[in-house]
Amino acid sequence: MELFGLKVFALGGFGEIVAGDDLGELICEAAQSRLIDGDIVAVTSKIVSKAEGRTVLAVDREQAITDETVRVVAARAHPGGFTRIVENRQGLVMAAAGVDTSNAPEGVVLLLPVDPDASARAICAALRERTGLRLGVLVTDTAGRPWREGQTDIAIGAAGLAVLDDLRGTADVSGRRLDVTVAAVADEIAGAADLVKGKTSGNPVAVVRGLGRLVAELDAAGARALQRPSATDMFRLGTAEAHAEGYTEGYIAGFAAGRAAAALG
Repeated sequence: MELFGLKVFALGGFGEIVAGDDLGELICEAAQSRLIDGDIVAVTSKIVSKAEGRTVLAVDREQAITDETVRVVAARAHPGGFTRIVENRQGLVMAAAGVDTSNAPEGVVLLLPVDPDASARAICAALRERTGLRLGVLVTDTAGRPWREGQTDIAIGAAGLAVLDDLRGTADVSGRRLDVTVAAVADEIAGAADLVKGKTSGNPVAVVRGLGRLVAELDAAGARALQRPSATDMFRLGTAEAHAEGYTEGYIAGFAAGRAAAALG
C-alpha cells in the first residue's frame, strides 16, 4: 500500500513462533535486505508473547484475565457471554486484559508481554545492530475504542521513534494557533500497519516507510507515554460502575452526616 509517499508492506515467511525465538533475527531474515534507513517495523504483540513464553492453558482463561487485572473499568453480561473491560498490569485499558486465544496454538491463550516497551527496545536494538540502519519498532495489539464500533490496532510498545507529535504552538493552514493538538502517531502507524498485516493472513510484521522524521534514539519515550493518567481521564469507569461508586459515596456521606447530626442533637 502506497499513498502520498507513505508505503506500508507486510513481511512474509514467518512460521509458528515459539518461546525463545529471536525475533530480531527472524525479522531480518524475512526482510531480506528490504529495510532502509528510517523504516518503522510494526510487530504484532502475539508473536512477541509467544517468543517470550507468555502463554497459559486455555482452561485458565478467566483466571488469567483476573490475574492480569489491576482495575475493573466495566463488566457486562451479553447473549454471547460476559465481557470485562479492565486496566491490566501494563496500564492498558482493554477487553479481557488483552488475554487472547486467536492465532494461538490449540489449548493455549496468550498474555500480553510483561513490558511491551522493553520488548520493542530489544527488537529495535537487535534490528539496528544487524542492519546498521536507524529503525523504529512498534509492538501492536488490537483494541476497541470508546464511542466507536469495531477495533483497530494500537501501539502498546515502542522504541526508537516519537510516539506523539506535539503540534501545540504551531499554526494550521489558516494561520490559527493550535493549542491542544497532539497527534498519536504511534497508534496511527499501528492502524496503517494492520491494513496490510490483517487479522487472518498470518503476516505478523509490517514495515511503514516514509515517516523517517519520527525515528529517534533508542531510549525515546515508549508507548506508555500514550496512556492517559487517571487524574485526567474523564471516563475512568463504565456507566454502571460510576453510578454504583457515586451511590456508595453518597450513602457513606449521608450516613456520616446523619451520625454527626444525631450527636449534636
